[in-house]
Amino acid sequence: REREGGGKDQDCTEDGASTAEAARRRWRNILNSTFDRAEYEGLGNDFILIDDRSNSDPSLTPEESVRLCDRNFGVGGDGVIFALRPSSADSDFDVRMRIYNSDGSEPEMCGNGIRCYAQFLKDLGEEAGTFRVETLAGPIVPVMNDDGTITVDMGEPVLAGPDVPCSIAPNADLESVVEAPHSDRNGKEWKISAVSMGNPHCIVFVDDLETDVDFPVDGPALESDPAFPAKVNVEFVQVVSETHLRMKVWERGAGPTLACGTGACALTVAAIRAGKIPRSAPGTGIRVDLPGGPLFIEWRESNNKCYMSGPGTLSFKGTAVLK
Repeated sequence: REREGGGKDQDCTEDGASTAEAARRRWRNILNSTFDRAEYEGLGNDFILIDDRSNSDPSLTPEESVRLCDRNFGVGGDGVIFALRPSSADSDFDVRMRIYNSDGSEPEMCGNGIRCYAQFLKDLGEEAGTFRVETLAGPIVPVMNDDGTITVDMGEPVLAGPDVPCSIAPNADLESVVEAPHSDRNGKEWKISAVSMGNPHCIVFVDDLETDVDFPVDGPALESDPAFPAKVNVEFVQVVSETHLRMKVWERGAGPTLACGTGACALTVAAIRAGKIPRSAPGTGIRVDLPGGPLFIEWRESNNKCYMSGPGTLSFKGTAVLK
């Protein structure tokens, strides 16, 4: 359109800025909300990794992490993991790990996440063959193997029901809950074992994973069962042989995922405690098949610790925009 004195008016936004200036402003805002990140997966359980080693707190909020994990409008992932400096300069930790799930909740630890985290540190140039990692579940020590896999000292399992925490009455030694009868909110009967690997797990053994479990119904029903006041990760387990287990997992705060490392440890402990399988020979592990692939778990009798071996693989890295 013509303006008085000749020439054309510029189109304007509501605040009077020209469309060109508005476009420049939008671009500046986008640049201010970009950050470097990498995506790793451990048997299909995928995480966004952020290098915050110069920081004491995560550079993203839980709400921002939810947006970033959105698979349609964000990068997509089961969670965001932050590599932070240790909480105390006097500690013997190398680094600190925190994680926000895709729903914004913060778990104590993540078994698949810790392997991805260790590989991330190596890819950032850390040359140590092992790391002492500070987590909300306590110290975790991953070791980089020559074959490209990562073995993680996951610590000792917590067996006492009240410490999981689980309010089902203990029915076995050490105040533990081993295949205790329990009815979920839908009235379905289960035999539940409760184990903590720094985060709570509800383990249910079934004859057939495909026919005995209505996964989209049974998973969330047990995840939010009042018997687990902090909510719980749910593992449905089928015993294939004395050295081979199959499982499906409904993760607390993430729903169905392709793998859960702490869950694989917890269900191995539960299977041994329930007499489903014997302990593996020293230096060998029980094969646990998850939807994303196998992990190998050893519950070592000599020190009562669980050791998990499996991959942590870089998928891609680049710059993300936080919308």
